[in-house]
Amino acid sequence: MAGTKKKTEDASSKSTPIVSASHLADAKQGWQMSELEYAMTMTYNAFSRWMIHCMDSAGYKDFNPLDILILHNVNHRKKEKRLADISFMLNIDDTHTVNYAIKKLVKAELVTGSKVGKEIFYRTTELGQETCRKYGEIRKACLLSAAEATDRDFNEISHVAKVLRSLSGLYDQASRSAASF
Repeated sequence: MAGTKKKTEDASSKSTPIVSASHLADAKQGWQMSELEYAMTMTYNAFSRWMIHCMDSAGYKDFNPLDILILHNVNHRKKEKRLADISFMLNIDDTHTVNYAIKKLVKAELVTGSKVGKEIFYRTTELGQETCRKYGEIRKACLLSAAEATDRDFNEISHVAKVLRSLSGLYDQASRSAASF
């Protein structure tokens, strides 16, 4: 029996990597990054779908993931933010997409802007704050309770977040290198 257990453990520890594109996954080096990229793609798409459905449940159907991220960023710490601040915090180079999202949020009366000198500072309205609160309640009921029920290790989730933030720097540097390649 002991021999059977060892074979099972060896087989499970040597799983086949699931990569985004086999042509980008060298057998010796690089397949790990392709495996990560595939996991990030799946996670991004699931996270985007989640945000849209959660926002829909909070009462707003016509927002895309970027709109929702910007709403929560503007609401973060109840501090007014400039377009450049929002773009920087979310690591977005194309400020036009951020500006377009802010216009949608202003039109929905979830965000408002006030001009100070040449800059416009944005903050959530009372309706925007209430929407973020509803979103948070739905998140707690649907996402956090499910994570708790499956005995997720929230410290491990925090560690993964730190690793992903550090990897974003690696991809940013590689992006700069590719732009001058």
